[in-house]
Amino acid sequence: MKGISKILGGAAVAALLSAGTASAETTIGVVVKIGGIPWFNAMEQGIQEQAEALGVDAFMVGPTSDDPALQVRAIEDLIARGVDVIGVVPNDATVLEPVLERARSEGIVVITHESPDTVNNDFNFEMVSSDDLGIAHAELFAEATGCEGGYAVYVGGLTVPAHNAWADAAVSWLNENCPGMSQVADRFGVAESVDDSRNTTLDLMRANPDLAGVLAFGSQGPIGAARAVEERGLAGEVAVVGLFSAGQGRKLVHDGAITGGFVWSPLEAGKVFVELGNMLVDGGQIADGNDLPLLGEIALDGNNIFANKPLALNTETIDGLADLGL
Repeated sequence: MKGISKILGGAAVAALLSAGTASAETTIGVVVKIGGIPWFNAMEQGIQEQAEALGVDAFMVGPTSDDPALQVRAIEDLIARGVDVIGVVPNDATVLEPVLERARSEGIVVITHESPDTVNNDFNFEMVSSDDLGIAHAELFAEATGCEGGYAVYVGGLTVPAHNAWADAAVSWLNENCPGMSQVADRFGVAESVDDSRNTTLDLMRANPDLAGVLAFGSQGPIGAARAVEERGLAGEVAVVGLFSAGQGRKLVHDGAITGGFVWSPLEAGKVFVELGNMLVDGGQIADGNDLPLLGEIALDGNNIFANKPLALNTETIDGLADLGL
């Protein structure tokens, strides 16, 4: 089954997973949020590459929609198959708790990703902590602006935990390291809309002729802000820093309208699922400060493993990431 994409839902999952395996090698099944999209295609590539490198049977199950019930069904099927490790990128962590508890009760190692509040797992891993991701953006923003002028902060929504955590870390760093800079307004919940981000940026530039830049935490924020900056002929003068899709932002980066940003690599995360799973099945132990394969030196908080592996989005990396479909 290794190396075969499984983008499944409902009975198809059960039919395929019931086939079993004749090998005694470690078996690792990773259930992602949804199959067939670039982010998880890259994760599947990482799973396959690391499985081949370690000589284990590892594969991805991608449900046909982001309905948490499909993830529950996929995990139930993996339990029935008797895999050694179940990896999950949850759509709804709370919904998955009972089935993950059952998996662990049957001796299956459970590893989650992007789910630091999950209880019924052995470990959750993050490629970069919220603080480190926010600080990486702040440092790039400070370099681009020279630590001078006013700036605006965009998030996907004022109640989105991750976006606001990244923004909090970035603003805190700027307050400490760039005391001459200040926000021109309260943060805006526009960063999942290109049009809203563009319009907000145009309004801000009109109201603040000396606007130094925009920090945008939300995938559409840098795109919309950069389009506004280009329209005003200010590419390279008003900094635009944040998270965005490489394919969507490639031209804007090369044009200088997007300064850059950081994400994390789904391909590397796929490899980590396999590496950690294999390590734990073999009896490996994980402690704070360990230098782990693929992750480097980690911080361990409870059962949360935090690496510091931000992936830069800039003129040197953007084409390769876009070609991966990211």
